[in-house]
Amino acid sequence: MTTTPTIQLNDGNAIPAIGFGTFQSPDDGTTYQAVKDALAAGYRHIDTAVAYFNEDEVGRAIRDSGIPRDEIWVTSKLWLQDFGYEAATKAIDRSLSELGLDYIDLYLIHQPYGDVPGAWRAMEAAKKAGKLKSIGVSNMTPKIWNQFVPDFETLPSVNQVEFNPYFQQTELRKLLAPKDVKLEAWAPLGQGNQDLLQEPVITKLAAKYNKDVGQIILRFEHQEGIIVFPKSVHEARIKSNLDIFDFSLTDDEVAQLRQLDKGQGQHDPDTPGTKDMLLNAFDVHAND
Repeated sequence: MTTTPTIQLNDGNAIPAIGFGTFQSPDDGTTYQAVKDALAAGYRHIDTAVAYFNEDEVGRAIRDSGIPRDEIWVTSKLWLQDFGYEAATKAIDRSLSELGLDYIDLYLIHQPYGDVPGAWRAMEAAKKAGKLKSIGVSNMTPKIWNQFVPDFETLPSVNQVEFNPYFQQTELRKLLAPKDVKLEAWAPLGQGNQDLLQEPVITKLAAKYNKDVGQIILRFEHQEGIIVFPKSVHEARIKSNLDIFDFSLTDDEVAQLRQLDKGQGQHDPDTPGTKDMLLNAFDVHAND
């Protein structure tokens, strides 16, 4: 079984370099089975969120895996409805209860709108209390980062954003690098973008290394220092996505893949109205 390399965060914690994503994985037993398969395949990093509505199945799969808790890195995220100090404090406890865990390894501000400062203070307090090991943000563009983070007492450990060869977040990485804030990629495979998956430079490398195109993309991202967590509910794909540590791309090949950058992704967090659109899309208190 592959031992996943880790990446050191600016708070001293070591995060597995590849994880397993559960976005849009339904809470009908599918998530439970997928996470169990992922853990059996060797993943030790599971990414969920309140707004994925599957924390309970993630937690159950972790408990049923037989793997010691301290060997599994669990990420969850705070939803917009629970921003502000008091609401966020309750939401953190609720996530712990849903997951059935004593602590969460990484907790993120999922969408950076509204009372972000209040939410961040609640996360800092929960970190001091031992409920959260690391704290970070998600979907922060350079503009949003500069709006909020300079006023934070604690620097985020990570910023989880859209990242793949078509959108390599060049400006954001320049901003984060001096602070040693690591980038995590959601949609590391471009959410099935066929143009990306059929790029000649990628298909040629897949043939050269006897890998599939997804493995070439994930290997490129890993060599760029990006934390990735591809998502799949298919056991074979779950296994193959992890199989990226037995080869390396050359500097020239990495340079070729950097040339694929189009400088924009499918989601622009700076678009006016994004907060309202997201609040209308996900109601995490619908069943309260």
